[in-house]
Amino acid sequence: MSHPTDRPATWFVTGASRGLGLELVIQLLQRGDNVAATTRSAGRLTEALADVDTSRLLPLEVSLADEADVKTAAAATEERFGGIDVVVNNAGYGFLAAVEEVTDAEAREMFDVQIFGVWNVLRAALPQMRARRSGHIINVSSILGITTFPGWGLYCAGKFALEGLTESLAAEVADFDIAVNLIEPGYMRTDFLRPSSLGLPESTVDAYPAIREMTQAHQAMPGTQLGDPARAASAIITVAVEGDAPMHQLLGSDSLEFADARLEALRADFDAAKTLAVTSDHQD
Repeated sequence: MSHPTDRPATWFVTGASRGLGLELVIQLLQRGDNVAATTRSAGRLTEALADVDTSRLLPLEVSLADEADVKTAAAATEERFGGIDVVVNNAGYGFLAAVEEVTDAEAREMFDVQIFGVWNVLRAALPQMRARRSGHIINVSSILGITTFPGWGLYCAGKFALEGLTESLAAEVADFDIAVNLIEPGYMRTDFLRPSSLGLPESTVDAYPAIREMTQAHQAMPGTQLGDPARAASAIITVAVEGDAPMHQLLGSDSLEFADARLEALRADFDAAKTLAVTSDHQD
């Protein structure tokens, strides 16, 4: 069991000032846990927590793409609370555009948050976890880390990369008694599809009217999504506390439906590939 049972746990949560991250921070503080919460705006975070006891909160303004900045934040957490028990890599944002429309700068910015930022956090947290032979890494992916939709190519690319990174990490640190999980939510009723969390391309291509329609439909969706961020945050706490969740923890009945459809499509694709696949072996 990686989660401490004899003292408050210390959580390091990224993307903590809105949405799922904020709800998670609120519930952790209400539990009496210690929380180091990274955000691009400490003021926005503290304002959102105005009605919560923040005596166990360490707000940290951090650029996740800056490795030195992340190391400083991890060191500050260890100094304040004595070490990190659970890391939740939650920071992220959406992006709706055809693959052709995504600029180099937009792609690199997405990977700075979804991959390189996560990698910076892992490099900062893992040495102390290995030394204690205890810890838990929870990476918040998405159902779009398992399946794909047109217009979500950049976001899916980041989440697919996160899935591969996380599965490899889990195998590498298992001998150190460090637990690793992926959280794969469906649509949640957060700001994810609002302008503050949804990127759009600088310019569009007339050849993709269906993606423009999809963009408009998603922009009209806030307030109607199936997923409850409070329940999702509670589920993440359960994953950490109970320690027996599967590697891929889906959240939301829509996520389950998308995952089942993806499994069926992959099975059909792999079956169709068999005949040609075996022809590339050496015939020794």
